[in-house]
Amino acid sequence: MLTKTEAIVLHSLKYGDQRAIVDLFTRDFGRVSFIVSLPCSAKGKMKKQYFQPLTLLSIECDLRPQLQLQKLREVTLLQPLASLHTDPSKLAIALFLSDFLYHALRDEQQNEPLFDYVVSGIEWLDSCSDRFANFHLVFLMRLSRFLGFYPNLDDGGGDCYFDLRAATFTTQPPLHADFLMPEEARHIRLLMRMDYVSMHLFRLSRSERQRILHLLLIYYRLHLPDFPELRSVDVLHELFS
Repeated sequence: MLTKTEAIVLHSLKYGDQRAIVDLFTRDFGRVSFIVSLPCSAKGKMKKQYFQPLTLLSIECDLRPQLQLQKLREVTLLQPLASLHTDPSKLAIALFLSDFLYHALRDEQQNEPLFDYVVSGIEWLDSCSDRFANFHLVFLMRLSRFLGFYPNLDDGGGDCYFDLRAATFTTQPPLHADFLMPEEARHIRLLMRMDYVSMHLFRLSRSERQRILHLLLIYYRLHLPDFPELRSVDVLHELFS
């Protein structure tokens, strides 16, 4: 059945000389994998640049439940991105986030609030001109709300531990090893206070930013089965010193 929806490019893998396997997160169907025929000339409808990380698309597809790889019929840009793929710093963030979302949304079904959250983040990063060094940290912290494990602030205050499994602050260390000591639990509280508009007011050193990202990835691995090590993290470590 032919149907139209909006989509975010998560991953593209070349498959033979003129085809690619493209993973999209769609508004109406969640995560879907497609087999795409790419043209040899610039006149073809399926342009390679449409499948860059985090590109926003409007697609028409023929979805058949029995197929592992679906077919795309039409693709157009939902919204052109002015700088995300040309600014080196933004591109590095886009590559990391697309890599992250490719794994984090592996089994995600239709979730329109989540889709809208990711789209709004992409649009914000594309439109901003500077002071976005903390963007990926804020994006990951707030993403956890849509995946069901945003930290709970109801328990504890002041110098508390953070239980990574239960996603709660506590005055006593939990009876397992997956928790943060108070000095590192403060990083989680700090992130919860940030948003895209105010994040530049929270000055972090390069080492602090790297440590916070490391803690966030540990947090996600505890809540998402089989979440791997991400090679794209190394690229971010070279930025925003």
